[in-house]
Amino acid sequence: MPVSIFGAAFHEQKLVKKALESFYALGPQTSARILAKYCIHPRAKIGTLPPKTVTALTAELSTMTIESDAKKILHDNIKRLRDMGTYRGRRHAMNLPVRGQRTRNQIETARKLNKVERRG
Repeated sequence: MPVSIFGAAFHEQKLVKKALESFYALGPQTSARILAKYCIHPRAKIGTLPPKTVTALTAELSTMTIESDAKKILHDNIKRLRDMGTYRGRRHAMNLPVRGQRTRNQIETARKLNKVERRG
């Protein structure tokens, strides 16, 4: 029987830490902090959690900026850079590396990533 946390269904055998890290903008440190806050062992499975703790985790996640909210903030920041005409904004617009990588040889990865992730 799947357990639902913040609208996402997880199998009972999945680790709570990995389930939390599956949400966008929630990494290992944040998930470890949440586990420590609710006294959950890092190797605990979702199926072993009482319903009260699952409800508390859902409430905690609802107060955080994750999933579509975090993606919207990221896209807004990139759009702001493009509108201002900054160097970084122009690099985003041209699908080129933004953080000082070389463009003489290995550029294809940056072009792929900029097209998929940063189109605004």
